[in-house]
Amino acid sequence: MAKELHEDICNEVIFERIYNTYSKDLNNFLYYKYGAELNPSDKAQDAFIKLWDNCKKVTFSKAKSFLFTVANNLMLNDIKHQKVVLKYQKLHTNASSNETPEFIFEQEQYLERYKKVLESLKEEQRVAFLLNKVEGKKHSEIAEILGVTQKVVEYRIYSAFKILKAELENFSIK
Repeated sequence: MAKELHEDICNEVIFERIYNTYSKDLNNFLYYKYGAELNPSDKAQDAFIKLWDNCKKVTFSKAKSFLFTVANNLMLNDIKHQKVVLKYQKLHTNASSNETPEFIFEQEQYLERYKKVLESLKEEQRVAFLLNKVEGKKHSEIAEILGVTQKVVEYRIYSAFKILKAELENFSIK
């Protein structure tokens, strides 16, 4: 019975002894294996915290193994996280541009105004315009789809374009 009390790592005195015995070795192990960049001393401290949190489950004889395994896993998890962050940054830096936040904001505002003007068009104008400019359909194809003459389609697109140009400054479309 006395042996079990001696091995109870939930006892602060025993835990302190484990800390004093293994903390320097654990720090050195992590530093030598992974370098200083990933804060090995923080991971060592986190491993001791996990040991304290699990003190009822870990025996005195398994404490060293537990500490080194947990600390090593914490470092590996941090490395995985860094890889994900770098991959994300690489993807998003390629997609970014040199546009200023003001330009992006103005662009978003313009797009909102464009959508509102499109919504205000008569349905037949909007449909003909979008079929032509968004889907790239020719006037003859649109006329066939809508069951009207090509001249009607041309008029609808022209009138939609005229309204868009009047409502939106610097509006042009190819």
